[in-house]
Amino acid sequence: MMKAAGFHAFGGPEVLELLELPTPQAGPGEVRVRVKAAGTQPTDCAVRTGWNPPGVTITFPHVTGGDFAGVVDEIGAGVTGFSVGDEVLGYRLQGTYAEYLTVPAEQIVAKPAGIPWEVAGSISASGQTAHTVLEDLKVSEGDTFLVNGAAGGVGTIAVQLAVLRGAKVIATAREDNHAYLRGLGALPVTYGDGLADRVRALAPEGVTVALDTASAEGLRVAAELVADKDRVGTIFAFGVHEELGVRWLSSRRTQQRLGELAALVDSGKLTVHVRRTFPLAQASEAHRELETGHGRGKIVLITD
Repeated sequence: MMKAAGFHAFGGPEVLELLELPTPQAGPGEVRVRVKAAGTQPTDCAVRTGWNPPGVTITFPHVTGGDFAGVVDEIGAGVTGFSVGDEVLGYRLQGTYAEYLTVPAEQIVAKPAGIPWEVAGSISASGQTAHTVLEDLKVSEGDTFLVNGAAGGVGTIAVQLAVLRGAKVIATAREDNHAYLRGLGALPVTYGDGLADRVRALAPEGVTVALDTASAEGLRVAAELVADKDRVGTIFAFGVHEELGVRWLSSRRTQQRLGELAALVDSGKLTVHVRRTFPLAQASEAHRELETGHGRGKIVLITD
């Protein structure tokens, strides 16, 4: 048996509890991982309150989570390239808030030795979303890129990847996150009334591309400032994007994409900020903090 953080009914953070569940066995093409760290993200909270991710059938008890890092401890038939004892990071549709999980071998990559467990366990979801978004919006050198909600998990990585591509980045955030965002290479600007004018003052040349990760209001400002609506997108304001004629964006997770992100983190070119860790038994507290919508970077569950 293993411990996992799950729930027997949809609801608030309080429905998350520490459960004892059967330890899974690796099937053909899979590995079993002894999880060391599992990143959290807003979609986990959405699942807990009743959202059903595409391709997932929710049954109770349910264990959510999509990011993890840990040690391979069992190899299924047909798996090559990984061995028992390998340190890895990876992704799943659900089920990472647990001491053990099984996953197809093509959904993990080797963990560079220099990356701490809590960082490795929180790279995939936000990192692959940000990487996909920049690909879809065609962010490149010479662009002026507006990121709304820039201090969050996806936002901080999108800012850094855009700077690496040579874009000028304007980042909306609360004032207490401005110094942090300047350190990432962005020009920070405060949320709220008058945002469009403040952005224009920072970008008299105009804004060419924009990503919203946080609010319908921010998306409306982005749509006002960017002429090409195909280069405005959101991962947050579902429904509003249709009204504004802009794009709904999502992640395309692959082993190659995750490997590229891990290499950037290992080289120091990309920073994944972990603001707080919680033990697995305190997953409900992690969700409470996550749902405040405040604070920079990632919240991570530690299984040891």
